[in-house]
Amino acid sequence: MRFALTSEQQDLRDVVRDLLERGCPPAVVRSGPESAEVAALEGELAGIGAAGMLLPEVAGGLGLDENHLVPVLVETGRVAAPLPVVETIGVAPAVLVAAGSRDRVGERVAADPAGRGEARFAAGARLLLRGGFGGTGSIEVVDLADATLTPVAAMDPAAGLRRVADGRRIAVVDDPAVVERAWHRGVLGTAAQLIGLARRMLDMTVEYVKTRHQFGVPVGSFQAVKHHLANALLQVEFAEPAVARAGFSLATDDPDRDRDVALAKALASEAASVVARTALQCHGAIGYTTEYDLHLYAKRAWALAAEWGSAAWHRARLAEHLGLPLRGTAPAH
Repeated sequence: MRFALTSEQQDLRDVVRDLLERGCPPAVVRSGPESAEVAALEGELAGIGAAGMLLPEVAGGLGLDENHLVPVLVETGRVAAPLPVVETIGVAPAVLVAAGSRDRVGERVAADPAGRGEARFAAGARLLLRGGFGGTGSIEVVDLADATLTPVAAMDPAAGLRRVADGRRIAVVDDPAVVERAWHRGVLGTAAQLIGLARRMLDMTVEYVKTRHQFGVPVGSFQAVKHHLANALLQVEFAEPAVARAGFSLATDDPDRDRDVALAKALASEAASVVARTALQCHGAIGYTTEYDLHLYAKRAWALAAEWGSAAWHRARLAEHLGLPLRGTAPAH
């Protein structure tokens, strides 16, 4: 298949990239999901119809598919957008339609697919989707208006992780096709964001090693630094086509879509983790400071690498599809 973006996908990506470059600098990421700046960013995304991009036109959406979702979420990953865009744009629309809550599409939605009682971006969210891990079981739609949200210390403070209690369950969606599609879109969207994060960290690191001098020369001229960055780039170059393939498989209802989505998430999680580690090594001490922006992207990458199934979980899923024997037991999530 051809992995290059179509002209339509490129146009959509460019619109979203321009919006995010203007509306989501690092200062907005630092401001937190309940800030006025993030609310303004959310409004701009709503203005281009992002929340309904996967809904058919007859339902008031844009009638696009997962092939278009991938480049949009890569861009939101690139800026570490402090919003639950995967959940709100990718996962929620089909679930809310199935739940009879079409009028709530576009509201900020958090997700807890593993049912742990905690959700990223629950702070500021209106709804929570609970359950459906692995694409099986049912998904509860929970109204958070009267819920108790307790802050939880987390790897990625900008994501506003909250322990959720006392929310009002307004629907349960148990249609296997809807639950599976929601899972696949959540996994795919997270993989796409990891690609964007990895690209951002690589760009930052390359620029840094060009300007940081040691022994009278840029540290980027050292062979060891070049090798580290080349290896990190190789990980991303292998993962990105797998994410594109997974988007195509979902858009075309390929029988192997579950296999392709698992491969995409496993590779994207590993690639972003490798890039984050390499970026810190190449930056040295400054990379560990909270004043420097690298930590915003590294922490988001580490958190997302474990969300919607870790690399180990998806490798085990992939092994099942390929008929390979499993060594040990994959983590539950």
